[in-house]
Amino acid sequence: MLVRVSYGTAIAMGLIRARMLARPTTAYLMTYHEGRCRNNCAFCPQARESRADLKKLSRITWPAFEVEEVVEALPSGRFARICLQTIDYPGMVEDTFSLLRELQPLGLPVSVSITPVEKTVLKKFRSLGVDYIGVGLDVASERLYPEIKDSPYSWGDMWDFTKDIIDVFGPGKALIHIIIGLGETDREAVETLARAYSMDADVSLFAFTPVRGTRLENHRPPSLARYRRIQLVSYLLREGLVGVDELEFDGNGNLVGLGLSRERLLELVPPEVFTTHGCPGCNRPYYNERPRKEPYNFPVRPETEYVERILDSILGGSSEPR
Repeated sequence: MLVRVSYGTAIAMGLIRARMLARPTTAYLMTYHEGRCRNNCAFCPQARESRADLKKLSRITWPAFEVEEVVEALPSGRFARICLQTIDYPGMVEDTFSLLRELQPLGLPVSVSITPVEKTVLKKFRSLGVDYIGVGLDVASERLYPEIKDSPYSWGDMWDFTKDIIDVFGPGKALIHIIIGLGETDREAVETLARAYSMDADVSLFAFTPVRGTRLENHRPPSLARYRRIQLVSYLLREGLVGVDELEFDGNGNLVGLGLSRERLLELVPPEVFTTHGCPGCNRPYYNERPRKEPYNFPVRPETEYVERILDSILGGSSEPR
């Protein structure tokens, strides 16, 4: 049985000899399938109509290895957890069960990102060491969801699945993936974030990454300034520091006010706001960005002064993030 391993994870495990710019703290694996995913997400290299390399997910290459080889090498990576990505194909659930059984003796907590499955499947996952489930909502706009996702699972199905996860695993254990930069307005993104937090789900933010061969290969990624604003609001909403009605939007749905003064934000906002937010132990290095550019999600905590610089830039200062 084969399993795909993210390039950085494979380096950390010693399966590939190459230079590593940031060490992954989670082992990122993906189910192996010779064909494409049954879904047709416009941004995804694995999509049904994509022309992209099947070894790709976002901008990362995922080479395939024998499961036994991966299980043997995993301890050398000193990972905090395993994150298993799945693509949708006939037999995917059974393959996921098989992979989880192989990984279980390692004793690491496991996150699984998967399309909606029945509660019985979720309970089986839990018995096999899974403690978090990733929900691929991806699109923060109900208006755009059908066009971008092109999936048998509706917007409503994804929220119902989130509720099922919370019923089985408990509050905070459903991690909704949201990609910023797919055409959604700031207001749509913020309202989707608020909905997730209101039902005791958590959110992992991604920046849209154009990949050659996908339907959105010519779509531009979000500006760093816009992404930083959404990161800030996500944190403020998650911590209950502001409500949606306290935020300010213009007539086009652009976020123009955070509801708190600069001084208050400096007191409240830690540098961790700008790091990867996901399951415990996740830092997801360079998933959305090239190493030479300032990352959308830092894999390690930036310096404390970074918060002040970002607040100055997005609240009208001169050092606008590029």
